[in-house]
Amino acid sequence: MTTEASHPLYVPLAPLTAPRAEEPRRRRRPPVPPARPAEPPAAGSVRPAEPPAAGSVRPAEPVATRPARPTRSARPARSARSVRPTDPVAARPIRPSAAPSAVPALRLAPGRLRAGVAAGAGAVGLLWGLQARPSARLDVLFASGAHLTGLLAGYGVLVLLLLMARIPAVEHGVGADRLARRHALGGRYVLGLIAAHAVLALCGHAVHSHADLVTAAGDLLSYGAIAAATAGTALLVAVGITSARSVRRRLRHETWRAVHLGALLAAALGFVHQLAGPDIAGGLLTRWLWSLAHAVVAVLLVWYRIVVPVRAALRHDLRVAEVRDEGPGVVSVLIRGRGVDRLRAEPGQFFRWRFLRRGLWATALPFSLSAPVRDDTLRITVKALGDHTRRVRRLRPGTRVLATGPFGALTAHRRTRRKVLLLAGGVGITPLRALFETLPGGPGDVTLLYRASDSSSVVLREELEAIARERRADLHFLLGPSDGSFDPLAPRALRNLVPDLAAHDVYLCGPPAMARAATASLRRAGVPASRIHSEDFDHA
Repeated sequence: MTTEASHPLYVPLAPLTAPRAEEPRRRRRPPVPPARPAEPPAAGSVRPAEPPAAGSVRPAEPVATRPARPTRSARPARSARSVRPTDPVAARPIRPSAAPSAVPALRLAPGRLRAGVAAGAGAVGLLWGLQARPSARLDVLFASGAHLTGLLAGYGVLVLLLLMARIPAVEHGVGADRLARRHALGGRYVLGLIAAHAVLALCGHAVHSHADLVTAAGDLLSYGAIAAATAGTALLVAVGITSARSVRRRLRHETWRAVHLGALLAAALGFVHQLAGPDIAGGLLTRWLWSLAHAVVAVLLVWYRIVVPVRAALRHDLRVAEVRDEGPGVVSVLIRGRGVDRLRAEPGQFFRWRFLRRGLWATALPFSLSAPVRDDTLRITVKALGDHTRRVRRLRPGTRVLATGPFGALTAHRRTRRKVLLLAGGVGITPLRALFETLPGGPGDVTLLYRASDSSSVVLREELEAIARERRADLHFLLGPSDGSFDPLAPRALRNLVPDLAAHDVYLCGPPAMARAATASLRRAGVPASRIHSEDFDHA
């Protein structure tokens, strides 16, 4: 158990909820009429950047905070970044009891996906075992190993394509980031199996023909099916190299995507090779089942990666309605269309957005919804971190938008406890802002901790404060540099803010380094890994 002490200047401000002891539970009252004067909110918890010298007394000056707001009748006009009553997305927070309106009909649990993949691998192994002929001859042993590794490699390629087919039930149940990580890990196994298959087949042929390895390789490449498999293997190796983190950072996304499309051609070349091999070609039923498996995966890829997005574009006619500044380098984009509710997007999910304008149309950008869907309007909030995100702030109203999704499993269905902690870092607040508004719960059931380097980095602050007042929820802004002497996400600091932390579900979204550190702190603070729900959008 880590025993970090709290920073002497880290003083939480008054919470945005009334003290629980002074307000007994009672039936929830209807929304207060807008004519009532607004209560002065507290801004959450703010930490100054530097600690005092050891033993010094903290001065009496107040911690940096937001002044109490005047009543509605005396309040001055808000700035352009404020929440405006005419905005259908941000003007009317949903009551906490309102659950997401549309839930996908089917979610495939991660355990069932693993069991299905393992069962398929077992069936492939059974197919090999039924055809294997026991023998002590060296060439037969090499050939048997080559057949097994080749069948498993072919099956592995099908699994990799299936994981990236963007099937809604799989995406919503497992999560896009987990699928991407398993796809990357599976790719390494597949390349290893292909290499083992090639070496075993070469050695088996060399032993059988009493030739050296170079001569045996030349003989094998004279077969058209083996030459096709060799070309497919070269394509898969190129995909693997460009997927390495050190290489991918140096490539444009369009280049990386073009190389990845070569995996489809590699799968087709491998299929040609498999149909010519003795394991598949040896029986009509085996050949028919193997071809059916490839046809099913091909249909799923075409349907969910091409047909569904095109159909959605024609049906919903999504267009940019407004681009609004939210802070330094941060904008919100409002996108309107027809029948947007039929997309069945849930708070916490994201879409892959393709803006049909110069410099953006070729790339699908993954951005979370930063507000619930309302009045045929979707909203995303984007921070300028690269060439593409910087171009988003220059979008013009009327720009056509192609949206694929929704994706992601960071939704209310993961919740297992009454109390929920939402832990955000930087622009990772966007999916948690939507959950903060919509997760069911009474006063004190939902807490939001927002980690940022300083007050100017806080995104959507006024909306968060308005939701906290409406829900009587706890909201704390944890401000300070990431390399400061005090870590507000240390286990003891988290328990000070959320005393019964171990009884919470935790939804986490932020930069990868922050998310890793926060996950480790939550685990040390007693939160089981099964109740820490996060998505890494670098892998989505």
